[in-house]
Amino acid sequence: MLIVIIVVFMIASWVVSSRLKSKFKKYSQVSLGSGLSGKEIAELMLRDNGIHDVTVTSVQGKLTDHYNPANKTVNLSPDVFSGRSAAAAAVAAHECGHAVQHAKAYRWLEFRSAMVPVQNISARVMNIIFMAMLFGAFALPGIINPQLALLVIIACYSVFTLFAFVTLPVEYDASNRALAWIKDRNIVDDREHDMAKDALNTAASTYLVAALGALATLLYYVMIFLGSRD
Repeated sequence: MLIVIIVVFMIASWVVSSRLKSKFKKYSQVSLGSGLSGKEIAELMLRDNGIHDVTVTSVQGKLTDHYNPANKTVNLSPDVFSGRSAAAAAVAAHECGHAVQHAKAYRWLEFRSAMVPVQNISARVMNIIFMAMLFGAFALPGIINPQLALLVIIACYSVFTLFAFVTLPVEYDASNRALAWIKDRNIVDDREHDMAKDALNTAASTYLVAALGALATLLYYVMIFLGSRD
């Protein structure tokens, strides 16, 4: 059953990721009427929101764009940093949306940031549990109590699932801020705005698939635990 869940959501993730790459490739070929680059758009959005301590930088790769709250940088991939397209505008503004969230202490972003250490600890604990179960299966049967192991796994996956679902409002809000700003600032026309919206909605769906996958896996382990008690 777990294998089926993993395969189903791996396929779903691949489909969404492929659609995302296809749309960004398509919209990257649509030149902006405003003629602004992703870097210029990002810097303008930051200034309009009274943010002067965030730096816009270029990072290697494709779709590697992100906002780093630790050093206050908006990191854009080369195609977005130098691009003057509907796709570049959408991504640059979206990442600045996260910077605006940070500056305004958006509660879901703060909650998500607070969860990062817990998420990291949970991942380490999961690795230890799975290694102990694997080692016990081949070398020392009974090294770990199955029900205790299931409880730990459920606790860890509860953290993963909560983190994944908390990420959703953070991503959707950043996109909403971006789309509203690029329209109000006349960065894009109506046609370009529709493209930007389509691209960002597709990007957000990758997070939705991840959240549903985490929830399905959590429910699977809960059902196993409940069944083991009968």
